Amino acid sequence: MLEVAGAVPTKPVVRTAALRKPPVADDAMWPRVTREVADDLAADAIARDRAGKPPYDEVARLREAGLPALLTPPAPLGRAGTASDAGDGHSGADWRTATAVIREISAADGSIGELIARHYVLSWSSRFFGASDGTAGHEDPAVADGLLLGGGTDLPDPESGPGLTLSPAGPGHVLNGRRTVAAGVTVADRLVVGATSTHTGELLIALVNPAHPGVLAGTDNDRLGQRLTGAGSVDFDNVPVEAGHILGATPRDEHAVPAFTALAPLALRLVLSHVALGIAEGALGEARDVSRAVAPATRSEAAGATTYAVRPSGDPYLLLAYGELATAAHTAAAVVERATDALEQGLVTGRDLGMDERAEIAVLVAAAEAVTSRSAVDITTRILELTEAATSFDGGPALDRFWRNARALTAQSSPTHRLRDIGDHYLNGTHPPFTARS
Repeated sequence: MLEVAGAVPTKPVVRTAALRKPPVADDAMWPRVTREVADDLAADAIARDRAGKPPYDEVARLREAGLPALLTPPAPLGRAGTASDAGDGHSGADWRTATAVIREISAADGSIGELIARHYVLSWSSRFFGASDGTAGHEDPAVADGLLLGGGTDLPDPESGPGLTLSPAGPGHVLNGRRTVAAGVTVADRLVVGATSTHTGELLIALVNPAHPGVLAGTDNDRLGQRLTGAGSVDFDNVPVEAGHILGATPRDEHAVPAFTALAPLALRLVLSHVALGIAEGALGEARDVSRAVAPATRSEAAGATTYAVRPSGDPYLLLAYGELATAAHTAAAVVERATDALEQGLVTGRDLGMDERAEIAVLVAAAEAVTSRSAVDITTRILELTEAATSFDGGPALDRFWRNARALTAQSSPTHRLRDIGDHYLNGTHPPFTARS
């Protein structure tokens, strides 16, 4: 597959496409469905990127294909579910299936890849933070119904404000505060958010209906890149949260956090690495098509020149550059796949996962982040040097959108911090720190 300023408060729009149950996750049908959706998104990617509108139409395409329902945890945990695995007929995707879907969609449209990647990780919230790891096949109704999830379970940076609070109110809670949401702010069916309990100080994970009148969303689509994720900010004003919609909690003391729960931020960081890799592969594939269309170079009498001159894009230096970029993409893919295998094994282990195993997974995820962030930025930058009219706005390929998306996505984490954690673990055997901020 080498191929906020000025936010205006809005209310969620009415769904424009009916929910559709996905094919069984291990069915051979899902690669074809994913390819069809990716081709559809790629066909008008340039126009949609320029428009920068909230992704209402894109989400309708995802719903019609059944991807929000497919990209939910398998039932039971550890293998792709089937209709017979769970009493409610829920069938989700294992990590191998889900990340393949996310990566292919990201190659066509990085913004939509990030949207569904975050949705997939959020659909695991009741398993990561709840009392059970989901092996019994029980799932929150919003997940079982395949609703599109937005929000975030991580704590905001203290410098950005106090974040969200949940205060006891009768049998439930009330939610107040404001937080920035990276994806799905105006298009999600439900928001999954992390809020500090005013009673215990724990980080509570709450499921919120954005249609409540106390929920006001402001979009932020005029960004450098990843403009179609549905990012923005959300204000919560005394929004009631039923007791059954508290999906779980994280202790204030990070040393008391179970190893399985500590996989939650790693899961998000890993799927975003798949998004970055997909963006790089999509950019490389489109650049290849542009370079193939270039007329062969003038035949030269220099030794060896004849062999290359008769081919499209026959410049030996161009071939060398593409060889380097393809190798970088293959290398990043290998590192990401190894981290994916390790995380999936950790999920299969469930609540029996130990902190040493979690540390090994954290190191592999950090390596995946460091390699893919650098590769994605390097590949999407260099293809602008290798192709003509790469940023053309008169019908050209506009390959600069890949660079903008890669820069916006990878700016969310620092490879320097990840490499430091890897070095500390390798040299001193220390465990990478758990943090509720991804």
